[in-house]
Amino acid sequence: MCPNCEDFARTVVMLGQLALYADTFGADQDFVDAVGPCLAASLPEPPPGLFPPGYDPTDGPEYPGEGWTP
Repeated sequence: MCPNCEDFARTVVMLGQLALYADTFGADQDFVDAVGPCLAASLPEPPPGLFPPGYDPTDGPEYPGEGWTP
């Protein structure tokens, strides 16, 4: 596995484990709130071939609440 692929996979697994931990009784929500965004921000670029050619993650249907401004 290429180094970037391994880093990506490891970070995704850690995010999943953090999500599971967040749903456990007595989980430290301050820890989850501090670590979750850091892990997400540390995701490297997805490995080549993970998404189909021409895939644009910003293109798609609008979901309820999108584009809403106060």
